[in-house]
Amino acid sequence: MKILLVGSGGREHALLWKLAQSPQVDQLFCAPGNAGCAQHAELVALDVEDHEGLADFATAHQVDLVVIGPERPLIRGQADQLRARGLRVFGPTAAAARLEGSKSFTRELLAEHGIPSAQFRAFDDPEQACEYVHKVGAPIVVKADGDAFGKGVVVAETRQQALEAIQETMVDKVHGAAGERVVLEERLVGEECTIKVFCDGKCVVPMVPSEDHKRARDGDRGPNTGGMGCFAPVPAVTPELFDEIIATIIEPTVAAMAQRGTPYTGCLYAGLMLTERGPRLLEYNCRFGDPEAQVVLPLLQSDLAEVLMATAEGRLDEVEVEWSDEAAVCVVLASGGYPGHYEKGKVITGLEQAGAVPGVTVFHAGTAQRDDKIVTNGGRVLGVTAVGADFEQAIARAYQAVDLIHFDEMHVRRDIGKRALR
Repeated sequence: MKILLVGSGGREHALLWKLAQSPQVDQLFCAPGNAGCAQHAELVALDVEDHEGLADFATAHQVDLVVIGPERPLIRGQADQLRARGLRVFGPTAAAARLEGSKSFTRELLAEHGIPSAQFRAFDDPEQACEYVHKVGAPIVVKADGDAFGKGVVVAETRQQALEAIQETMVDKVHGAAGERVVLEERLVGEECTIKVFCDGKCVVPMVPSEDHKRARDGDRGPNTGGMGCFAPVPAVTPELFDEIIATIIEPTVAAMAQRGTPYTGCLYAGLMLTERGPRLLEYNCRFGDPEAQVVLPLLQSDLAEVLMATAEGRLDEVEVEWSDEAAVCVVLASGGYPGHYEKGKVITGLEQAGAVPGVTVFHAGTAQRDDKIVTNGGRVLGVTAVGADFEQAIARAYQAVDLIHFDEMHVRRDIGKRALR
C-alpha cells in the first residue's frame, strides 16, 4: 500500500510514525512534512493547499490512499478534488467539513437535532451583536464563525471584553473573512476533554479520550495556544459517561449529516465540556488534533493503515479497533515567545538521548533539517510523548526525556498531566 500524507506538524509525524508500523504499507510520502516526518516518509515539495499538484502526484505515483492532516485544505475541498480524480481519501468533503468551517452551521445543526451544546446566537451585523451582549451580559464566548486557525475564540469575562472582541473580529477583521459573522455563546463551566472517532459516514468507532492544556504557562495561566501538552485517557470520562457522549452527541451528529446528504467520513473531533448538567459540545474539528494525536495514536494497538483504508472505503464495521489500557502524556517544547513572536533556526540537541528513554517517542512539529543539524522552524517545535503503566510513570518518563533536549529559549510547561493525577 502506498500512502500520501498531507501536512507538516506534530500530528502528521505521529500519523506517519504509526502508519510506518503497518506491514501493509510499502511506501509513505508526505507533503511537505518536517524533519521528523522524513524519518518515515519521502518528503514531497508540495504545499498543503496545492490541490491540483497533490492530485497529480498521487495519480502519477499510484497512491492507494491520501490522508489529509490539516483542517484548511479539508474545509476548502481538497478531499472532493482528490476523489474526483478517482483517489481514495481519508478526510471529509467540504460540505461535511463545515462542522469545523462554520460555527453557526454547527450550532444550528445541533439545535435542530436536540444535541447537547451551549446556548448561542449568530450575528452578521456588529451592532446587533453588541446589543445582544448588552442584553445578556458576561461572561460570554465570542467566536469568529469561520476558520481562524484556532485563534478566533475569546472567552470574555466582561461586557467590555466582549464588545472589543466583536470590534476586532467583525470590524477590524483581524481574522479576515472568517470574522464576517460571529457566534455568541454561553460560557460553559467544567472540565474539558476531547473524544475523536473514526467515521465512514455510517459507522462510528471511538478513540481514547484525551485532554489538552491550552494555556501557555503552568497553572493554566497565560494566553491560549495551539496546545502545550496533552494526556490520555481522561479519568473524569467514566465508561458510562463515554457511552453517553457517543450516544447523545457524536452518533446523532453523524446521523444528521448523513440525513442532509453530506455524510461525514474521516476523523471527527469533538471538543467537550463536562458540566454539572452533563456533557456539552464545545466544537467539532474535522481532523486529528495536535497534540491530541500524539497521545491517542501511541495507544492504538490495531493497524492504523487498515483502519484508515476501511474508513475511506466505507467498511469500517469490518475492522476491529483495539486500544492499550496504558497512560500517555505529551509535553510540547515551544519556541521562546510562542504564541507571540518567536525566532526560528535554533539548533536542537539531545533528540537521540530523549528518544532512548523507555516508552518515549519524540514527535517533530516545527522543525527543519539544516545540513546535518535539526533546527526550530515553528512555534510548537517538538512533542515529547511517553507511554507508561500509569500516569505517574508516563509523566516521569516524559519529563526525563524533555530534560535531555535543548534549544535556545526553549519554553515548556512543567505541569502537563497533573490533572489526571487529581
